[in-house]
Amino acid sequence: MRLYFWNEQIIQSMLLDLLFERRTKLKGLRKALILSICAFAGIMLGFKLKPKQVRPMNTVYVDMPDVSEGQLRLLTYNIAGLPELISSAVTERASSITSIGELMNPFDIVNVQEDFNYNKFLYSKNRHNYRTENIGGVPFGDGLSTLSKYPIQDFERVSWEACNGADCLTPKGFSYARIQLAKAVFIDVYNVHATAQDDPNAATARRKNLDQLKDYIQKNSSGQPLLIMGDFNAHYAYALDNIVSFQGELNLVDAWVNLKNSGKIPQSEQNFVARAALELTDDCEGIDKIYYRNNDHIVFEARNYQVQKQLFQNREGQDLSDHCAVSLQLGWRLIKPSVQ
Repeated sequence: MRLYFWNEQIIQSMLLDLLFERRTKLKGLRKALILSICAFAGIMLGFKLKPKQVRPMNTVYVDMPDVSEGQLRLLTYNIAGLPELISSAVTERASSITSIGELMNPFDIVNVQEDFNYNKFLYSKNRHNYRTENIGGVPFGDGLSTLSKYPIQDFERVSWEACNGADCLTPKGFSYARIQLAKAVFIDVYNVHATAQDDPNAATARRKNLDQLKDYIQKNSSGQPLLIMGDFNAHYAYALDNIVSFQGELNLVDAWVNLKNSGKIPQSEQNFVARAALELTDDCEGIDKIYYRNNDHIVFEARNYQVQKQLFQNREGQDLSDHCAVSLQLGWRLIKPSVQ
């Protein structure tokens, strides 16, 4: 049964007033307060908000060069764009996310997660020609943005069918983008933000997330070259996760496994405890992952996987987010003309 006691615009206005960038954090029960507000809004609106299909910003069909090889600088970054009232990042969000947007400029394709309430700051000094349109802050948006120097020719957002706890208060999920690298070269790029936390209920939802994503890829990107980058909130070492089967069934290559772990997938650990996100190094598995897959027309060659710790810090050495950004240099080579 849907409830419409209040006008949707009134509720959204209240939420934005309460949730948008704050310079002073409340103490004590601030997280409980904000989650209660979001839950109340969800009840008043009477349905679980899901993002509709959205065309990317600045989409144009351009005359691309007819080349058969190239290099890509890739980045995935959870930017901690929750309202400052509840953000776990230590730095002020508006200025930090402005810096993040500018520091992303050298990268060719960037997937961002938790791009909620500060998108205008993220894009203010960013110079990527093609950027997906933000669909709102908490609890209306999914926080997923893709920024590219190459044309985004198709785009869709899909919310998870399963969620757990506070993750149910936003329409988290994944996005799909078809990006054109050259005249006859297209790749499918997925941005992912899976259910968080390492407990049985969260892991159950996360397994369903990855199964849903796998089914979508098998239906919509069969035979296509792939990039999948994002915050998976999953570890090979955590026995309750299904990330191993997800990778195997889609024939994906994990950039970290390939370049930093001698091609060996970590074994599950009985008493696994995840390392804090900001403690990530090049030598340990993290939840922020980059996958790729060749096809009959394109071969990828990966090198220089790097946790971008220092790049995304302020002058005082503080991290600009509560995650580390992860980058990869990915060469591509066309071995047969791609037919679209």
